[in-house]
Amino acid sequence: MNILQLISSEGYYGAESMLLALARTLPGLGCGSIVGVFREPGTRESELERRAAQFGLQVETVPCAGRWDWTSITRIRELVEAHGVDVLHTHGYKADVYGWAAAWRDRVALVATCHNWPSRLLSMRTYAAIDRFALRHFDRVATASGPVEEILRNWKVPAHKLKTIPNGVDMEALRAPIPTLREELDAGGETLVGFVGRHVPDKGGALLLSAAQSVLAAFPNAKFVFVGEGPARDEWEALAAKLGIASKVVFLGRRDDMAAVYGSLDMVVLPSYKEAMPMCLLEALAVGKPVVATRVGSVPELVVPEVTGLLVEPGDANALSAAVLRLLGDMELGRTLGARGRAHVTRRFASEVVGRCYVDLYREALQKHCRQGEFRAEWQRSRP
Repeated sequence: MNILQLISSEGYYGAESMLLALARTLPGLGCGSIVGVFREPGTRESELERRAAQFGLQVETVPCAGRWDWTSITRIRELVEAHGVDVLHTHGYKADVYGWAAAWRDRVALVATCHNWPSRLLSMRTYAAIDRFALRHFDRVATASGPVEEILRNWKVPAHKLKTIPNGVDMEALRAPIPTLREELDAGGETLVGFVGRHVPDKGGALLLSAAQSVLAAFPNAKFVFVGEGPARDEWEALAAKLGIASKVVFLGRRDDMAAVYGSLDMVVLPSYKEAMPMCLLEALAVGKPVVATRVGSVPELVVPEVTGLLVEPGDANALSAAVLRLLGDMELGRTLGARGRAHVTRRFASEVVGRCYVDLYREALQKHCRQGEFRAEWQRSRP
């Protein structure tokens, strides 16, 4: 069974990390694995393409000039034929729409993963409207969390096509990381509190900075490290300066050495207002780091309160600072939570475990696709 993963990538975020972990796992489960990435003319190789190639995966580009380029459909069909693709697995609006168009007339079974909520941007509403229609015609649709599945039900995607499959993390890639970031930051004996993710308002970076002010007043040996990029970065940097804590907050931007980053942090905090299944928490737990997060989306499946981490309510800066201070004041608790977190992720969210769930979903999609094809062929034969 050959699987073509298709995505439009504008960076290396949760969807890209999940896709790469799955694509790397599939060959060990008996599936061919190809990564297809949309690319605008004249643009450079994406981070996902580069990383996939480093891991020896077959990478194919789908040229796409702007938001609507129907020659991309021809390219996807060519890839399906050239690689003998059995299942086209799409990730995100653009991939869903183009993949659905390319698979018209029963060319290939269709599976989609909806990683998060629909975009609220006006510029994406047309894509979202078409996506709602297209997903109803997919053979199977996976979501990373129950709340996203509920949205798809409201979109009239048939319930029997839906399945919640958690994101998976490549445990081997995060095994025994070398904490080189500490030396880079000249951290010495400082305690590093990390935020990893896109710098957008929903991730709660401003709330964390407000909580950091209280934390630093009680624990001046801490330093807050923000990893990632996004439109809110300038706002958050300005807020750190306004709060008088800029010297204790570091914005690193995008990093390629995430294993070393996680290995250097003493804890990871994710104060999001909305989440599905955040990869940064999966990765932090896989490294054995204690985490503090908000009770949103499927986060409680990862961060079991007082077992694998600490949970607070979204928007509560006082509770957030109290949770961080609790871990700073009790390193043994942090080590215990981190060890339990790693065991929990290994048992339920390792890429091999999640990969087997997707292989089962691919088989279901193929069976449904073949039955539909047989029905149509019989109907055609019976026509006068």
